[in-house]
Amino acid sequence: MNRKITILGIGNTLFTDEGVGIHLLPILEEKFKNDEDIEIIEGLTDGMKLLGPVEDAENLIIIDAINAGKDPGTIISLKGDEIPAYFGVKMSIHQMGFQEVLLAAKLRERYPKRIAMFGLQPSSLELGLELTETISEKLSKLAAAVINQVKDWRSTD
Repeated sequence: MNRKITILGIGNTLFTDEGVGIHLLPILEEKFKNDEDIEIIEGLTDGMKLLGPVEDAENLIIIDAINAGKDPGTIISLKGDEIPAYFGVKMSIHQMGFQEVLLAAKLRERYPKRIAMFGLQPSSLELGLELTETISEKLSKLAAAVINQVKDWRSTD
C-alpha cells in the first residue's frame, strides 16, 4: 500500500468561512512538517487545475466548507462514495468545479483508492477575509479529525 497521503485544502478566502479548507492548512503543515509521506496542497478555487494532483493521489483527504444544512461549526466527514462526485448537492460556492474534477478522475479511471472529505458547516459566506469566530474555534477539532484519518489509514496499511 502506498503510504503517501495528499491533503488538499480548497476554498475561497475572500468569503469568510468558505476559506476554511485553506485556513486549516498551516495547522496541518506544522503537524506533518517532518512527514515525507504527506503532501499538502492549497487548492483555493483552482477547479480543473486540481485534476493532476487528484489523479496522482492514491490516498486523498479534501478539506472544504460543506453546506450540509447543519448547525454552524458542525464537523462533517464524508468517505468514499458519500462524497458526491457529480451533480449532487452544491456543497459550496466553488464546488461545481471540484465535483467535475472528481468526475473526470473517475471517468479516466485515475480516482484515488481512498478518499475522505472533511469540513465545517459555514456560519457565514459573506465577503470577508477572516473566518467567523464560530468556525475559528472549531479549527483544532477539524485538524484532529484529519489527523485521525491519516492515523486510521496508516493503521490499515
